[in-house]
Amino acid sequence: MTKTCILIGAPIDTGQKREGCLMGPAAFRVAGLGRAIAETGNRAEDWGDVALPRLRDLTCANAAVHSLAETVGWTEVLAETGKRAMAEGFPIFMGGDHSLSLGSVAGVAAHARDAGRPLFVLWLDAHSDYHTPLTTSSGNLHGTPVAYIAGRPGFDAFPPFPAPVPAERICLYGIRSVDGPEHEGLLESDATICDMRVLDERGIVAPLREFLDKVRAENGMLHVSLDVDFLDPGIAPAVGTTVPGGITFREAHLVMELLHESGLVTSLDLVELNPFLDERGRTARLMVDLVGSLMGRKVFDRPTRSFG
Repeated sequence: MTKTCILIGAPIDTGQKREGCLMGPAAFRVAGLGRAIAETGNRAEDWGDVALPRLRDLTCANAAVHSLAETVGWTEVLAETGKRAMAEGFPIFMGGDHSLSLGSVAGVAAHARDAGRPLFVLWLDAHSDYHTPLTTSSGNLHGTPVAYIAGRPGFDAFPPFPAPVPAERICLYGIRSVDGPEHEGLLESDATICDMRVLDERGIVAPLREFLDKVRAENGMLHVSLDVDFLDPGIAPAVGTTVPGGITFREAHLVMELLHESGLVTSLDLVELNPFLDERGRTARLMVDLVGSLMGRKVFDRPTRSFG
């Protein structure tokens, strides 16, 4: 079925401390995201970039937390835009750091609640992002979205999450860097954890299909959040949080092809692209190619490409 993909730029740099992610939406556009979607027979409709609303004075008990007012502002505007986009098509949120998912998934969750369908979340990331504003030692709020989505306490400064996603409907896939407080929280949860040890032992396909079977069995909606650092830094250098031993080029395309074949994905985040760290746009183009696979492009459709 043809999709209307709604491109939403989120030029967010404040969820972490390394500048550059705010250029991400422009880089995705220059790398041909809209064109790649159109080539699969789907439609691309660009809604432009969201802008920060007027900020409020906000405080957090954890003095390490920075940019709280900005992060809450982005969360509010993305939640509103995301809910509206879900009613009209298939939103693709172009980041921006991963704090954008505080808002994107909130908007998607509000739509799913109103539609009377359960929301599932597939987190493709090197990190679990299961900190709360009270547990983070870095103060970087891009490490908190999964906790917010799951309804963990500590987000008093944020809008209440519209419909917290039960942990058993969240799959952390490809993770390989988890802090102590996150680890403790995850041990107490029922989240599906497919870290790199699991994927090395069981392979890429079986754990993903098992999670997709759960989504299908409950007639769920599936939000996919794709972080650049899900990929191995050898093929995707344009990220400030590189962790060795990530997903390979072929494995990443296989994941996207399986997601396309499932027909379950209803929204997508593309996050943590820092064009300042890229090599001639190779990471941006790889991310665009992965979206092409998610939208139905087959491996044998790919032309030879030179990065020279």
